[in-house]
Amino acid sequence: METRKYEITYIIRPDMEESAKSDLVARFDKILEDNGATIADSKDWSTRRFAYPIDKYTEGTYHVVNLTTDTDEALNEFDRLAKFNDDILRHMIIKREA
Repeated sequence: METRKYEITYIIRPDMEESAKSDLVARFDKILEDNGATIADSKDWSTRRFAYPIDKYTEGTYHVVNLTTDTDEALNEFDRLAKFNDDILRHMIIKREA
């Protein structure tokens, strides 16, 4: 199978302590790597105000991960676990053009 590029953007609760947020990002980066993805970069974008409240929050910290993978296993596992995590308000996975 060919290697494809993806971008994952997820929104983290704004009231998390910095150490807890770092642990959350490290845990989800490890989930991706353990399932066969290669992370090019993983960084905070910024804290932004929402157009409408999400789970009673009016702002959140956006985090962007660029990665490559040749299977969907890493993406499926990230998606599954992000849905259950209360610290991630929303997430989106986009396939990038080669």
